Amino acid sequence: MTYTPSKSIMLKLWRVLGGFALGRWLVAKVVCFKAPYFGTIKPRFTIVKPGCVELGFKKRRAVHNHINTVHAIAMCNAAELAAGICCDISLSAHMRWIPIAMQVQYLKKAKTDLRAVCKVEDYSWDTEQDVIMPVSIYDTHGDEVFQARITMKLSPRVKAN
Repeated sequence: MTYTPSKSIMLKLWRVLGGFALGRWLVAKVVCFKAPYFGTIKPRFTIVKPGCVELGFKKRRAVHNHINTVHAIAMCNAAELAAGICCDISLSAHMRWIPIAMQVQYLKKAKTDLRAVCKVEDYSWDTEQDVIMPVSIYDTHGDEVFQARITMKLSPRVKAN
């Protein structure tokens, strides 16, 4: 099989709505409706293109831990969301994905709003394989506070009968 551009609904939505603040808000709402757990961080997408997804989320009480910093699981949610969307919109149209592993490092206390970035250079995946989606999370000062390496299992889409 050869690489054919993604037919991701997310990418289509972004291309139509991503140029407007209300549209970006709506895209996040659609994603969180489909996968409700991501709604806990109230993500806001800023970049959505094959090979790169960036989203932000506010430091607010709902994502705090007992020391008033952003909770580790909130950062894991943001990382999985960025990696999943990046994989989805970058993947060849005849392929599907599912996360199978996540390795994380907490580098610094997250005391501000955060920005999650998933960027991959080569995404011409067209065979069954495992790929690593790297995600870095930055605070408002530009300091990296968190890193994740999310392993995605890629496989061909099952044809409907």
